[in-house]
Amino acid sequence: MNYKIIVDSCGELTHKMKKSGVYETASLSMEVDGDIIVDDESFDQADFLRRVAASPECPKSSCPSPERYMELYEGSEKRVYVVTLSSELSGSYNSAELGRKLWVEEHGSGKQIHVFNSRSASVGETLIGLKIQECEEAGLGFDDTVSTVEKYIESQHTYFVLENLDTLRKNGRLTGIKSFVASALNIKPVMGSTPEGTICQLGQARGIKRALVKMVDQIAREGKSTKDKILAISHCNCPERAREVERMILDKIHVKASFIVDTAGISTMYANDGGIIVVL
Repeated sequence: MNYKIIVDSCGELTHKMKKSGVYETASLSMEVDGDIIVDDESFDQADFLRRVAASPECPKSSCPSPERYMELYEGSEKRVYVVTLSSELSGSYNSAELGRKLWVEEHGSGKQIHVFNSRSASVGETLIGLKIQECEEAGLGFDDTVSTVEKYIESQHTYFVLENLDTLRKNGRLTGIKSFVASALNIKPVMGSTPEGTICQLGQARGIKRALVKMVDQIAREGKSTKDKILAISHCNCPERAREVERMILDKIHVKASFIVDTAGISTMYANDGGIIVVL
């Protein structure tokens, strides 16, 4: 391969992506009660959810260091593409960019490296990785690939409904968003991302089922040229709920393809048990 795609571990890779030999993962880590859990192939979702449920403290996350990204830039590949969590939600993008600058200072410009700010998370990153691969397989040059993928990122929409927003709020990811009395009124907000990559509220409903219906309606209203897009859904320990959401969406719009994945570590930490994330 003359290229590779590095995706930070908030982006869930499908089985096919893992087997392709194209992708590498930059692992973030989580901390629960002083224990560090690396978001890699060893991540045990059930054990992590049990730890979080039993802990009086809110879990925290840490992004890969610039040095770790520099290590990932090693190799014979001439073109390296990096996909990170939204820079508004994590330091992963800045870390990857600093690693790129340090790499160029040490090694010169013999290798082309571009870092994409996904302005999303989870399967939003996954879809960006697939778009990069599609461009490379179509024979696009480095600059054209970067341009095409940046335009794709601008067209992408992220939606999610969670059982609770506690981890996002306590870690400062919901700045400017009002508090919800979810426990008392069972209000479930429908959330999304802004063009800048911050989190916004799109609506709310009483109960998770109604919130998911409202999310699906929002997706159907906002969907443009969806027949040429891939629908991606990630879920935290609720596969039947994810399949039902997929069915509801596909009843309303046509897409090129769709897939469902279980959340990896960082997405599990923020989505919590029962969370659903949809990107189109």
